Amino acid sequence: MCTRYIPPEMATVERFWHLGRHNPPTLWPAEIFPRQPGPFVRAAPKAELERELLVGPWSLLPFDKRYATCNARIEGIETRATSRRPWARGQRCVIPALSFDEPCWESGRCVWWRFRRADGEPLSLAGLWSEAVDPASGVHLPVYAMLTQNADADPLMRRMHKPDPKQPPDAQDKRGVVVLEAADVDRWLHAPLAEARGLVRLAEAGVLVAEPVGAGAQRSLDGA
Repeated sequence: MCTRYIPPEMATVERFWHLGRHNPPTLWPAEIFPRQPGPFVRAAPKAELERELLVGPWSLLPFDKRYATCNARIEGIETRATSRRPWARGQRCVIPALSFDEPCWESGRCVWWRFRRADGEPLSLAGLWSEAVDPASGVHLPVYAMLTQNADADPLMRRMHKPDPKQPPDAQDKRGVVVLEAADVDRWLHAPLAEARGLVRLAEAGVLVAEPVGAGAQRSLDGA
């Protein structure tokens, strides 16, 4: 599953996702790890076909470190405790990204690969948003998670992630993010559940390219 990615700068987010120039000057890290603040785009409340930008922790349960909730599996999304309410309420979002990283273990060690769009455009990654309460301050914060899907059929994504030694090669359940095309962003944000779920599919061949990242980026995710 994706546990780090690079977001665009504010100007790119505003321009590419048609958000105008009146957004709060909220900053986010140059590289985002789980529970860190990141930007996401959702349907604007009470406004048809409008979008708004929010910034909040990348995790549906950012204050509970017992659970990894930066990703939401599409399988069972209707029943899982962390995702069933946002999914049922249509709280879908788009996560802007320039690239995302995945670990490849083909050499027997972890080598991080960086994925981008082949056409050079930013990525629109499908996600869910919700709210979490900061136990220290009582403040309600917007939070989000990245959707993942089975990627066994993707010739590139199925090479990623550490193999599970308890499972045979044909039962590894390789995972991948959901890449939305620009023409599908409003459908993802506004469409009924059945139509939105139809957009959860692997990217077509040639949409993504990937290569190993430099040794300086191959740092441990412990404590991220």
